[in-house]
Amino acid sequence: MRMRKRRNLAPRMERCAELLISEPEQMKGKWKDLLPGCGVLWLELGCGKGRFTAELAETEPQVLLVALERVPDAMIIAMERAKNRGLPNVRFIDGNASLLDTFFGAGEVDRIFINFCDPWPKSRDAKLRLTSPAFLRQYCDVLPVGGQICFKTDNTPLFDWSVSVFKDEKWQLSELTHDLHADGPLGIMTDYEAKFYAEGMKINRLVATKTAATLGTAAGPVARLKDASLTDARGYAESRAAFENRKEQE
Repeated sequence: MRMRKRRNLAPRMERCAELLISEPEQMKGKWKDLLPGCGVLWLELGCGKGRFTAELAETEPQVLLVALERVPDAMIIAMERAKNRGLPNVRFIDGNASLLDTFFGAGEVDRIFINFCDPWPKSRDAKLRLTSPAFLRQYCDVLPVGGQICFKTDNTPLFDWSVSVFKDEKWQLSELTHDLHADGPLGIMTDYEAKFYAEGMKINRLVATKTAATLGTAAGPVARLKDASLTDARGYAESRAAFENRKEQE
């Protein structure tokens, strides 16, 4: 769905200018200097309207949270949320995840959040998924050993495909679930997540930890992805059926 153009985008961006890093490549290796006493840097890929961003930063004031978003019409809402709450530990990048190696140094990022990314259901577009092998190898480069990726999606086919890719790329998986909120709301939600939860959608989540064996870009080029189409672009039918079955049993 195309993002609706925001009115007065330019002046609104100017009012939040202190939160936007206009030249993120100049911050490579120096991000933690932005928050005195900060020893932890977390990165959110695709922050959207920033509900998760703002609540996470408010909950973890000792962490510097950098939110990357390539759609300014969504990012401005996230920036305004952070500014209105007076959060000193959030910064934003208007950019693409494919440029992480130009923005961050080796091992500089402690944790990466990927929430409800585009599934790119066609096989020919699988390389664009944020959990594709090429992206995972970039994440490996900017994370230290022990660094983590937290991945959430409502899309069950995408999640299952991603689990396989994580394993192939030698990530250690934990907290893997196909129904995160089975016993009630758990953790900080995104705007999409709250909407999907209210509709009865199951939310998938995992944590992937980098080990000494995890593959980075030094492992060489990634093989072409084949037969990587997702049979159901959202996994809605399966999730809805499980929700209705649960309600019948209650």
